[in-house]
Amino acid sequence: MTKTTPYYAVIFTSTQNEDITGYQDMAEKMETLAKQQKGFIGIESARNQVGITVSYWESLEAIKNWKQNSEHLLAQQKGRSQWYNWYHVRICKVEREYDFDLS
Repeated sequence: MTKTTPYYAVIFTSTQNEDITGYQDMAEKMETLAKQQKGFIGIESARNQVGITVSYWESLEAIKNWKQNSEHLLAQQKGRSQWYNWYHVRICKVEREYDFDLS
């Protein structure tokens, strides 16, 4: 994913409870829904002891609109009540990017 800078990254880090029933289905639903939102650019995710999901957005307004999406609000509530022990959200402005690709 390469996007003209600047753009914004929302970094969501978390640890989960033992009961993650329904989590994967909700995560897939939220990714599908996020991709339909105006201003969405992309997403990357990894989970081990700590989960890290980074979503990319064109503007702070697009991030605000996503945070207030009614289905996303329900997923956030479910995360707090069932799936997460802890989470932290960071919103960053990406000024520059570069990559390396051996292929």
